Amino acid sequence: MRTYYCLSLFIWTYMLHIADAIPLQEKANSDLPSKRVVDLTKDDGKILHRTKRGWMWNQFFLLEEYTGTDTQYVGKLHTDQDKGDGNLKYILTGDGAGSLFVIDENTGDIHAAKKLDREEKSLYILRAKAIDRKTGRQVEPESEFIIKIHDINDNEPKFTKDLYTASVPEMSGVGTSVIQVTATDADDANYGNSAKVVYSILQGQPYFSVDPESGIIKTALPDMSRENKEQYQVVIQAKDMGGQMGGLSGTTTVNITLTDVNNNPPRFPQSTYQFNSPESVPLGTHLGRIKANDPDVGENAEMEYSIAEGDGADMFDVITDKDTQEGIITVKQNLDFENKMLYTLRVDASNTHPDPRFLHLGPFKDTAVVKIAVEDIDEPPVFSKLFYLIEVDEDVKEGSIIGQVTAYDPDAMNNLIKYSIDRHTDMDRVFSIHSENGSIFTLKPLDRESSPWHNITVTATEINNSKQSSHIPVFIRILDINDHAPEFAMYYETFVCENAKPGQLIQTVSVMDKDDPPRGHKFFFEPVPEFPLNPNFTIVDNKDNTAGIMTRKDGYSRNKMSTYLLPILIFDNDYPIQSSTGTLTIRVCACDNQGNMQSCNAEALVLAAGLSTGALIAILLCVIILLVLVVLFAALKRQRKKEPLIISKDDVRDNIVTYNDEGGGEEDTQAFDIGTLRNPEAREDSKLRRDVMPETIFQIRRTVPLWENIDVQDFIHRRLKENDSDPSAPPYDSLATYAYEGNDSIADSLSSLESLTADCNQDYDYLSDWGPRFKKLADMYGGDDSDRE
Repeated sequence: MRTYYCLSLFIWTYMLHIADAIPLQEKANSDLPSKRVVDLTKDDGKILHRTKRGWMWNQFFLLEEYTGTDTQYVGKLHTDQDKGDGNLKYILTGDGAGSLFVIDENTGDIHAAKKLDREEKSLYILRAKAIDRKTGRQVEPESEFIIKIHDINDNEPKFTKDLYTASVPEMSGVGTSVIQVTATDADDANYGNSAKVVYSILQGQPYFSVDPESGIIKTALPDMSRENKEQYQVVIQAKDMGGQMGGLSGTTTVNITLTDVNNNPPRFPQSTYQFNSPESVPLGTHLGRIKANDPDVGENAEMEYSIAEGDGADMFDVITDKDTQEGIITVKQNLDFENKMLYTLRVDASNTHPDPRFLHLGPFKDTAVVKIAVEDIDEPPVFSKLFYLIEVDEDVKEGSIIGQVTAYDPDAMNNLIKYSIDRHTDMDRVFSIHSENGSIFTLKPLDRESSPWHNITVTATEINNSKQSSHIPVFIRILDINDHAPEFAMYYETFVCENAKPGQLIQTVSVMDKDDPPRGHKFFFEPVPEFPLNPNFTIVDNKDNTAGIMTRKDGYSRNKMSTYLLPILIFDNDYPIQSSTGTLTIRVCACDNQGNMQSCNAEALVLAAGLSTGALIAILLCVIILLVLVVLFAALKRQRKKEPLIISKDDVRDNIVTYNDEGGGEEDTQAFDIGTLRNPEAREDSKLRRDVMPETIFQIRRTVPLWENIDVQDFIHRRLKENDSDPSAPPYDSLATYAYEGNDSIADSLSSLESLTADCNQDYDYLSDWGPRFKKLADMYGGDDSDRE
């Protein structure tokens, strides 16, 4: 097979941009020299003939983006076996065969059927073969060849981002890198300069520049100030073909922001500030705000205020508001118009985060003068102390002065002051005060034991202006005076055993005293002077405010003396000495060998001698039974009192009761109404009986009305159930009578009392249809007339 192709023709076509190259290619193909194949002979004498072929390229070249009207010619396939008689057929297979590339099966000419794009596919591999139309066999082995698409500059450079954002500190030097932009070109970088990109700046000069090869944007001016201009918009262009004429280009935008640095000191907008303050303002009051301006932002604009040493530095303070960066002037000490009327402060404002690179620009602080004028106001009186403590003896006489409070008017007018006691703090009016000099005196006697402290409030008020007043607490402590005698701390139940020996301790007594001496209590115990020597007991002072009672003789007898009274003289050591006599009651008791008390009564001794324990228990049970019987008899007597006084056999009501009172006869409308028994509707009112006064008013139970019930039996059963469950019913048997018949029966009356007034020819045959219960009546009235007669 022979293939003709001229590479130089495509090179000329590409360089000169000639669209119509097919005639030249056909002419060039006809001028290609053919290559003959040498015959090879084997050693056995047979001659092997090799088919003559034309020279074949291993690849074809084709330009992309062909815009001609005809199909683009690629090349020609030809074999020496083709005699031109149309017996051979050329077939093309592989990438794009039949769709992108078509072959003339008679001539072997190959054309591109569509416009090709190298960026989509740059290489196509195809196979060609020639087949004899008559025999259908291949006259040449299948050959493989390549079609390579040559690139043209049909893609402009594209940046990785449409918009870039960058920042650079202000005051940066020339050549400081800001950001790098990158553009790519889809053309073939290995073929010509179609993909060689060069960067240039279209907008943003003279502030910034761009490196043409790397795309790095740099600062072009020194000391750019953010305060002058903060935002910059730079447009960068990327152009292929090395930036030459005819190259394609693309652009992008870069927004560059100058970030702040601390290169500006704070500055007060004015040099002097003026504030006024009343002299009575509380400590910590805000008098005013001052603010220094700093063009910087963020922490570079943060500042701190301080008061320089000098006038008013100890009277006022300045604090920094971190949110507004303002200095707040506050009161540090109490102001006094009479003492000083004007203060002049020097307030400094300085940056808290200075940048050492810019310290050469000057000190990063500023100073302003703040003048504060103190205003005079009418102030309330001022006491000489924050509180007063007065101590007074509890035996002080009424009307005695116990202390004094003093107050003055701080104003220049020095108004007169009057004093008073807040009666809410002295409800009992124990104290009073002289309104002119503030002397406090007593109105009632004092008692430390009942009220050891009195806390009162004294008010000082200007006479000319009652609204100006001050209050002060006065604590009055009542000092103790020994005015209470000691006494036993508790009631003592003391006993002595009959078999006690001399010198035995039977009781230890202690005492209490309502007084509170400063050196503590000290009590002494002695026998009373009237009985200095007691023959039965001895009083021993333990020297610890207690005394022991000791036996003095051998044995005691309950029969002779069951109880002893021992008076004890108790006195303290305070001034004046207070004393009292406490009497101790000592009972004589029977004890066991260990000294444990068993019995202390003389009667118990006699009973124990004649009766046993079982007998005593029996007697106790009899007494209890007797008491129970008495209680039951009394209860029955009270119950019988409830019965009515009238006894009448004809008076039958809800209960069988009798009354011993005749009543008022027929004209007595307050007596019991017998109609209640015959009218169930009136029965529902449950009226209380008027002839007997009940001891307990029971809850009146409202029952469900039953007069609408036509069943008399059901009515009676419900009434019986109601009476059985009535808690106010008496406990004895009762008879409830109800004269209620119910509504009329649909069968009318069955009585024969009215037979004489009825029609004698009345037919009673219907009684036979009423069942066996009415058989007797049917026999009596339903038979023949002779039977009824």
